[in-house]
This record gives sequence, structure tokens and C-alpha cells, in this order.
Amino acid sequence: MLALEVEGIVKQLAVAGAHEKISAVINLLTTEFTYSGQENRRKGGLTGLAAATVGLTSEAAQYLERVCGMEKGCSVCLEWRRGIAWVFGVENRCSVLLWIAEGEQIMPPVLNSFSDKDIRVRYYACEALYNIAKVVRGDFIIFFYQIFDALCNLSADSDANVRSAAHLLDRLVQDIVTESDQFSIEKFIPLLRERMNVLNPFVRQFLVGWITVLDSVPDINMLGFLPDFLDGLFNMLSDSSHEIRQQADSVLSKFLQDIKNSPSVDYGRMAEILVQRAASPDEFTRLTAIIWINEALNILVQQRTSPEIGDSYIIDVEPNNSNIVHRTHCGTYSCSRKVSLEWIFIITNFVLEVPLAVLDQALIHT
Repeated sequence: MLALEVEGIVKQLAVAGAHEKISAVINLLTTEFTYSGQENRRKGGLTGLAAATVGLTSEAAQYLERVCGMEKGCSVCLEWRRGIAWVFGVENRCSVLLWIAEGEQIMPPVLNSFSDKDIRVRYYACEALYNIAKVVRGDFIIFFYQIFDALCNLSADSDANVRSAAHLLDRLVQDIVTESDQFSIEKFIPLLRERMNVLNPFVRQFLVGWITVLDSVPDINMLGFLPDFLDGLFNMLSDSSHEIRQQADSVLSKFLQDIKNSPSVDYGRMAEILVQRAASPDEFTRLTAIIWINEALNILVQQRTSPEIGDSYIIDVEPNNSNIVHRTHCGTYSCSRKVSLEWIFIITNFVLEVPLAVLDQALIHT
């Protein structure tokens, strides 16, 4: 009932062009409800903000961010105060409103509610943002990084219903991001990288989901940023969950295929990760790393037919095949990482027997 009333009021105000009164309604929902100490009022406030967004339709984007503080003499603030006075029925008596320090708009209180201590409020926040996002679509991309951080946390929420609501919201956010020309992969990668070694299985699924979705977008070159999250993907291969191991393996297989078709790959940074993972105590991780080294160096050997190796090049190989590559080091700058990898290629071809069959068995039985 509240939602329908708010939607109707805001829709009428939008038609009339009463922007200051719309801001007043939004601020009333925020200050009196979403920041209330009572759970039910906070839930009502979130529902009201979503309803206001629906009522605003195409004009909703301009009400997503907060307005300026109520500075004396500011014409925007004066109009905002008049709008608040209209809501309270005290036209032109702005002095009664000085207790409100700053005008909140739609998004800040919703984002704040994602970390609410009450389970139901967090659930309502997911529901509210879902409805808001359906209306404003790409216009909320400016809040994406805050939303991504919140969704990452909510994906591991203690309550199953909150996790389910967050998952639905996440799917919608992914759809919006993939169709937006305002999304910056350069700004997103640091957020992804710092979370890749999180052990929580729900967070891991969340991250793999985002990598998969973004890699499917033609205009986004995830392969160019692969070294930033490659180690995290390899780390997931030893997860206790069979599903997560399969998901990580599937993503890695896709990237390995992309490498074969890509003219430019950062083999240097990849080498450091792969050599380290080739010595992993986990068999599945170890064999996957060796296959990556083998495949990558097949490409490199085709590019360099006769590597020049100096006396300062050292490779220590453990007698036990379970630790094939222990250490790789170049004493001179002229001994490049590519050269190092080409010699690792010789070793892996010598010791690796039927790697794909072994890997398949490891995936099935681990």
C-alpha cells in the first residue's frame, strides 16, 4: 500500500515538474524511515525509495545521488527546503527543517542498508535496488563499484534468503554492465584482484561468475588482464567443492584457448604464476599448471626456433615428478622469461605423460 501511494504521488509530481517536492518526498523516506532505529521503518523506507524510482521512470537518474548540504543562500537548498515544508504542511517555514543536515537521494541509503545488522533489511535492500536498477539501467553504473563490493559481501551472507536475493540482483547488474558503454574494466580489475584469494565458496562462485560474464563481452579484453587474476583461479582448483573446481577449470580452459588465438599475451607475468603453481602440493592444480606451461611454450617455441641460453641460466628439477619445476632464475637481463619458459618446455615434454587423461581423472575423483 505504501509503495503504491508513494509511486502515485511521485508520478504526479514528476508530471507537474515539481522537482523540489520530489526531493522532499525522497528525503522524508530517507531520514524518517531508512535511517530509523526500527527495523520495519527501515524496510518501509527502502520499499518507498524503490516505489519513488518507479514513479519517476525516465527522470529517476537525476535523483540517484545526494543533493548538496543546506547552505545558507543556496538556491537549490532553498527550493529543497520549500519542498520539505510542503511535505510537512508548513509552507515557507523552513526554520523547522534545520535539524536535517544534508539532503539524501535514492542510492546512498539503499547502499548503506546492504550492511544493516538485520537480515530482513538486507533482503529488502536487495529487492529495492533490483527494482531501482530495472528503471534506471545504465545510469547507476557510477555506483557499480560500491554495488559490486556490497554484492560480494552479500554473496556470502549468513542468511540463505539474502544470498538468493543478492544472486538475482547480481544477474541484473551483470546484464546492465554488459550493455553499458560507461563500464571501465580498468577500474574493475583492482576490485577483482584483491578478492581473488578469498576462501569463501560463495564469494568464489560470485567472482568466477563475473569473470565469465565479462569475458563473454566482445568489447572487453579480459585476456589482457589475465595475470591479475590467474593465480586466484589456480587457487580455486584445490577448493574442497567439486563445483567450484569445475567452474575454475572451465574458465581456465577458455582462457587457454584464447591464448592460442591471441597475438599478444603477457607471458612474463604468467610464467611466474605458472612455475609456482607447477610445484603445488595439490595434484589437480599442479597438472593444470604444467599443461598451461606446455601449451604456452608450444606457442613460444613456434615464435623462437633457437633460444640462446647463457651459462647463468639455472633450472632445478626435483627428482619426484610431483614437483617438476622448483626454481627458475636468469642471472642476466638478456636471458628473458621467454627463454626460461622454452627450457621448461623441454622438461615438461620429457616428464609429462598423458597429461589430459590424468587431469580428467583428477577432476572426477578429487
